[in-house]
Amino acid sequence: MAKIDDIDKKILAFLHEDAFLSNKEMASRLGMSATPIHERIKRMEKEGVITGYRAMINPAKLGKTLTVFCDISLKEHAADYLKQFEQDVMQLVEVQECYCVSGHSDFLLKIVVADMDEYREFILHKLASIKNIGNAQSHFVMNEVENEHFMPWISNSLKI
Repeated sequence: MAKIDDIDKKILAFLHEDAFLSNKEMASRLGMSATPIHERIKRMEKEGVITGYRAMINPAKLGKTLTVFCDISLKEHAADYLKQFEQDVMQLVEVQECYCVSGHSDFLLKIVVADMDEYREFILHKLASIKNIGNAQSHFVMNEVENEHFMPWISNSLKI
């Protein structure tokens, strides 16, 4: 586990809220110079605390209005089968996220498509082509309450 102090937490909170915030602006808010901010960010990137920067995209604005969570149970559970499923499913562009989970299923997929017709085509022609799937159960999102990769314990660091 990386050593993160209060200043690092504040930097993470700033970046979490606005990845475009300059080192100079963060330094100003923290009463520091930009160089140590830059060095801390580079260290956290190197240590894997910061894993990347990306734009949050609204799928509905691109015509992708149906989100589905799909529970997948596999027939066989040997390590090779699990690894092969992970590799196969991540080749499908409709799959936004894939989690290996405990409980009644083996994997939970987040799938984003335009509509029910596109989802049906996805199930019949793409997901069904993956070997070793024993069962798939779909859960259709009716209303998105929260969809943000936001970590409250990071944003609370601004209040330290």
